[in-house]
Amino acid sequence: MSALELFAAALGVLAVWLTVRQNPWCWPIGLVMVLLYSWIFFEVKLYSDMLLQLVYAVLQLYGWWQWTRGGDAHRGREVSRLSAGGLAFSLALGAVGSLGLGYLMATYTDAAQPWLDATLTAFSLVAQAWMAQKRLECWPLWLVLDVLFVGLFVYKALYLTAGLYALFTLLAVQGWLAWRRDPALATA
Repeated sequence: MSALELFAAALGVLAVWLTVRQNPWCWPIGLVMVLLYSWIFFEVKLYSDMLLQLVYAVLQLYGWWQWTRGGDAHRGREVSRLSAGGLAFSLALGAVGSLGLGYLMATYTDAAQPWLDATLTAFSLVAQAWMAQKRLECWPLWLVLDVLFVGLFVYKALYLTAGLYALFTLLAVQGWLAWRRDPALATA
């Protein structure tokens, strides 16, 4: 455990806690966190996770814009549900991304756990896009992903990060419960 990992983990907890509360400051704080984690994952050869953090950096900016300027009235998004078609399409994209990235990482790099890492990366992008659009379904997907990330990070001896993702798992449950009670869902 390094001081950098400790700082990044603390920012991660703060960012997800703010996300549960639908506070748009979750996005700039999350931006700093993901940039720090991109370096951490590079150092332990989790290249898919490193790339994921760099894509997250772009998605942090997208999410910040969506939450503050998106939506029909350009006053920020409200919590909503995905259609069945949107859900199926997004999950299919995650599966295709998993296979493509897994093949690249297994074939062309010395990545540790290339297939698992790629699968978690691809579906994390789906969950992050859903979160940026305030889709309720982001939380159960994060729950599954976070549990799997805990195992991967324990395997890579990133114990503080594993603990962070265990906390993310609990926050995903809290986010699911909080967002389900959002008044915007009652009018949808």
